[in-house]
Amino acid sequence: MASRRVRASAAVFLGRRKGVLVRLTAWSVAESAQTFLGGYCVARSLDDGFLRGAPAAGLLWLTGAVVAILLGAPVVRGVFAQLAHLTEPLRDDLVRRSVRHALRAATAAGATVDTTAVSRLTSQTEIARDSFAGLVLAARSFVFVAAGALVGLLSLAPRLLLVVLPPMVLGLALFTASLRPMARAQHRYLDADEAVGRRAEITCTALRDIVACGAQEPTAAHNRRAIDEAAAAQRAMARWAAARTLSVATAGQLPVFLLLAATPWLHRHGVTTGALVGALTYVLQALLPALQTLMTVLGAAGARLFVILDRLTRPMPEPALPTAAHQGHPRVGRATAALELSGVRAAYGPGARAVLDDLELTVEEGEHIAVVGPSGIGKSTLLHVAAGLLAPDQGDVRLAGRPVAHHRLPELAALRVLLPQEAYVFTGTLRENLRYLRPDARRSDVDEAVRALALEPLVDRLGGLDRPLTPEALSLGERQLIALGRAHLSPARLLLLDEATCHLDPVAEATAERALRARPGTLVVVAHRLSSALRADRILVLDGTRAAYGTHDDLLVRSALYRDLVGHWNDVQE
Repeated sequence: MASRRVRASAAVFLGRRKGVLVRLTAWSVAESAQTFLGGYCVARSLDDGFLRGAPAAGLLWLTGAVVAILLGAPVVRGVFAQLAHLTEPLRDDLVRRSVRHALRAATAAGATVDTTAVSRLTSQTEIARDSFAGLVLAARSFVFVAAGALVGLLSLAPRLLLVVLPPMVLGLALFTASLRPMARAQHRYLDADEAVGRRAEITCTALRDIVACGAQEPTAAHNRRAIDEAAAAQRAMARWAAARTLSVATAGQLPVFLLLAATPWLHRHGVTTGALVGALTYVLQALLPALQTLMTVLGAAGARLFVILDRLTRPMPEPALPTAAHQGHPRVGRATAALELSGVRAAYGPGARAVLDDLELTVEEGEHIAVVGPSGIGKSTLLHVAAGLLAPDQGDVRLAGRPVAHHRLPELAALRVLLPQEAYVFTGTLRENLRYLRPDARRSDVDEAVRALALEPLVDRLGGLDRPLTPEALSLGERQLIALGRAHLSPARLLLLDEATCHLDPVAEATAERALRARPGTLVVVAHRLSSALRADRILVLDGTRAAYGTHDDLLVRSALYRDLVGHWNDVQE
């Protein structure tokens, strides 16, 4: 399918430039004549001149060879002049198509961040132009140089073709057979290279969130997999480069060895010394360089060109339709849930025990949910999966009705906020820290967050909202209060608190949760106190094998683990 699409696009492009192709062919025929004269004049200078004791005639023939070489300069100039009329329009067409593709993709239904658009528009189009220029030069040169050399061999002694042609045809056949797997290896390498670029972009963009949420290890594992795949793709390309070297040796260097080995046999059948030297001239000075250039360009630039043209000529994404279907609602007839998990399974590493297994959870817009369970049971993993920081091994995760993977990074930041147990505070003013997730927040909005979360004592201790603070001078509880104020100010409608109040006293915790619950949106809290769970509309109990979901009273009847947790919390409070 891809090859047909690329061939069709190439046929249309070249069909519009028949005049350029005709002029390029005319200059190439002149190059073919130059190749013919080079070997033929050398052979005649020996047979009709120096070997017969007529140095004047030999020098005259060699003068003809020199003239043929000198005439090559205007031929090369003419070839490059016509080449520009092919390569520059190709680059312009690819740039226009890349721009259209990027604009269409950005406005298509279910559009996601296209981190490769700039690469296609700049480096990939330039690679395509340079690769196309090299391919045209190499293919044209080989065809017409080979034609001139073969006609010369035939004119000197037809038996020479019996020695030169078989290894050349064999080498070309070996090389042709390797082109498709070589293109696949190149395709794999470009995919891997783009994947490494995407991982680097994601890691750099979300570095603070990754560190703040303790997601360094999963992120590093994803990055290592991308780098390992890129390294494996490069090794595959190296193996096919070795195969290309073998093909060049077979097609270009084996004929030289065979000519030398077959010299006695050729002499017995009337092949002169001059004809043998002329044949070596054709092979060493014309065929071998042309073969090496052709195979190098086809094996490297040709494979790159095919892969890039495949990418740049893919069908355009369908434009977004201004209908309700594009709004991302998963079901017709009811409001979109704030968070949905369907059949979610997550484990840290292959073969590891799943901490979430076939989890089903729907959190409606505006709900307040508490998540409880023993330590290490998967509560933090659940929130990381819900926030899109950890991809589940299987299952579907949706935020605001759309899969998490379909949200751009800025969209995710606007949809949800995840507060970890260890709050992140940076050097700066308290106001700057509170406005971290909403830099355009008004002074009145900041003041409202301070009042709602009862942060006045902290503000007074630090000397006001606009006094610089030192993170090391803050207690763990003060850090958490600042992070909670930051979440209150954020535009996100889904707040995920991963024991983000564990360093606060019960009164401060209750104040914070009520303030966050009162703002528009949905609240999911990993609870570590019974009072926190009792404030929620519903409670999710994780026990490692199955999950129980319901109100406090329901779970006291249905869940033995929840009863144990309630008993433990009551004992702690007593």
